[in-house]
Amino acid sequence: MIGLVNIVIDGIMIGALYAIFAAGLSLIFGVMRLVNLAHGDLIVVAAYLILIVAQRLGLSIFVAFVVVAPMMFVIGYVLQTVLLNRVLGDDILPPLLVTFGLSIILQNGALALFSADSRRLPVFGLENASLPLGPFAVGVLPLMTLGAAVLVIFLLNRLLYATAIGRAFRAVSDDSTTAQLMGVSNGRIFGVAMGLALALCTVAALFLGARANFDPTIGPGRLILAYEAVIIGGLGSLWGTLAGGIVLGLAQVAGASINPEWQLLAGHLAFLAMLVVRPRGLFPQLRDAS
Repeated sequence: MIGLVNIVIDGIMIGALYAIFAAGLSLIFGVMRLVNLAHGDLIVVAAYLILIVAQRLGLSIFVAFVVVAPMMFVIGYVLQTVLLNRVLGDDILPPLLVTFGLSIILQNGALALFSADSRRLPVFGLENASLPLGPFAVGVLPLMTLGAAVLVIFLLNRLLYATAIGRAFRAVSDDSTTAQLMGVSNGRIFGVAMGLALALCTVAALFLGARANFDPTIGPGRLILAYEAVIIGGLGSLWGTLAGGIVLGLAQVAGASINPEWQLLAGHLAFLAMLVVRPRGLFPQLRDAS
């Protein structure tokens, strides 16, 4: 019984990190139907930026995060308005090719600048701190990750359903042509959405770098985890993204409890099983094209 509870706790904590990976991906897909193949690499870039700012300015990584998040927002806005808006359209192939190329550029650029050595964001012992909960001990950093995941999803929902920019996001998502006729600038809205997605990448980078080592080559792996969390949760559902991340985390921890080599395999099998049983995910919210 204690072993089962440990699996559930560990799965939820890992799944929360995957949900943070997926939040930005879910946002930009929901707003502009864009699958950003460079999403994982942008998380890695944000992690390196946090590390550089912390080292050069002598700041803690949490203060460095506050500095880097606006920088990533600006990078996302410029990236979308200058490059990606030019390739958006009915054909999904051009944005896939462009973001795939961007992924390769980011990986090779990071390798040239930082080498292939793995790095970690210093948290000065916080990674080993834990809180006793009866017969269990829960890590402080995983708890912070879970809290951050819930807060990110909650704030994104509030942004989408209680603000003017959120109404604009939903308008261009439902019918971009009509929204433009009503005075909404699709290009600007898409830029803001990408800026927010990259700011969320900074949140993911903070907890990724604090909990594990990272290097320039791990971006595609983070993209796959984010993509699977979005699909399991249901396209268009932010709370579904959190649920999808947790399902993925639970599957991985359960697989690892049987055989450590099965951790990633178990998560992928859970993803494939979801595609068979509920191909639209747990909480789908996208409308049919008709």
